[in-house]
Amino acid sequence: MSETTSHCQCGSQGIETIHQRLALTPQASHVVYEQLSAALTPSPSVEHRNRYWLTNAQLFDGETLTIKANASVLIDSGKIITVLIDQPLPLTQDSVIDCQGYTLMPGLIDAHWHSMLCAITKSQAMMEEISYLHLLAVKEANNTLMRGFTTVRDAGGPSFSLKKAIDNHLFDGPRIYPSGAMISQTSGHADFRTSADLFNCNTLSSIERAGISSIADGHDAVLKAVREQLMQGAAQIKIMAGGGVASPHDHLFTNQYTAHEIKAAVAAASDWGTYVMVHAYTSESIQRAIECGVKCIEHGQLCDEKTAQLMAKQGIWWSLQPFLADEDSNVYQDEANIKKQKLVAEGTIRAYELAKKYQINTAWGTDILFTPSNLSKQGKMLSKLTRFFTPLEVLAMATGKNGQLLKLSGHCDPYPGALGVIKEQALADILLVAGDLNHDISFLEDPEHKMTMIIQAGKIKKSLLPI
Repeated sequence: MSETTSHCQCGSQGIETIHQRLALTPQASHVVYEQLSAALTPSPSVEHRNRYWLTNAQLFDGETLTIKANASVLIDSGKIITVLIDQPLPLTQDSVIDCQGYTLMPGLIDAHWHSMLCAITKSQAMMEEISYLHLLAVKEANNTLMRGFTTVRDAGGPSFSLKKAIDNHLFDGPRIYPSGAMISQTSGHADFRTSADLFNCNTLSSIERAGISSIADGHDAVLKAVREQLMQGAAQIKIMAGGGVASPHDHLFTNQYTAHEIKAAVAAASDWGTYVMVHAYTSESIQRAIECGVKCIEHGQLCDEKTAQLMAKQGIWWSLQPFLADEDSNVYQDEANIKKQKLVAEGTIRAYELAKKYQINTAWGTDILFTPSNLSKQGKMLSKLTRFFTPLEVLAMATGKNGQLLKLSGHCDPYPGALGVIKEQALADILLVAGDLNHDISFLEDPEHKMTMIIQAGKIKKSLLPI
């Protein structure tokens, strides 16, 4: 039931239209969002102020590893206009919100998120109508934002329509930097086909039809697959350069895509002013990718010291996830997948140690995949990095550092302007949180009670303070 209506719409014509649309082909899934907008008015933000001050706050700016006292921030038209530290507020007729001493910081960024795949199981991805998967993603998008994640870099999946709907204010969710379909060689990490599918020569698998994967072999096929994602609005390109945990056919130590094929992907992305991120765990896969011009390595938990030094020297981004053998791991049933997962977990501690030792540009993400039970732990997967870094270093990784990574999208950047920082002219994605962040970042694990305010593009999406 909408907040702006007083009666149930379950039997309304708008809802019946949605049911009819769900029975259509996947290509019509974007229409579902339009029907949702027409039939169900989205919940409004807490407050629709355009210009206002946040004052009486502590400040973590996403870059400097210090907390500044007595901060005030002026927001106007979705951007940060002024930042004052220990200065009186100027005489103003603008609205003023007293932050009551809470800490003001940038909105969080998850650099390895799967907007369309995190809230479903693998069997749902393969069996359900894509329209239904979109509806599940709509619900999760709002939940993601309410955990304080105002931006995500989508590392694979058909998130273009979801992004469009959020950008057009049909419902709330994080900003999305989409990659589109994960591009994989035959038998590669994103090839979820069965052996029987190989004999259906002229038929795409359900995963491919949904836009989750794109199977491409050879230089020309890779060029085409990359260009298809760019055509749909990809901010960056994701290809699979090595074996993975979730995939059914490959072992971890496979090298996937020849140098010729990887260079094709890099060339096509570069022609559009953006970059390629690759899934790779091993030193050999990582080195091949770097030699071909790849700018960001996803995972890399099995790399050696020599490869870490190469990443540091070349200025490569290392997008790491805390894949530890604990209760927050993605859930797998197959023994082969579980065995691969254990190998990755064993390399995770070493990977973070190498990243810190050589001061590699390190991004953070979760890669929650096909495990809906882990969604509420998204923030916890950030706070556990205090095992390797100080609390402020952890927060800087998920704000300012991740914001720098996003800007590699160049001409394909869907959100021009600085993200992950509190400074003048930056996009106004802001959190107000409880606790001394020098020592305590437990708000990440309890956003419902310890995240006092969530602001995205200057719009207050949640507030526990009187405004």
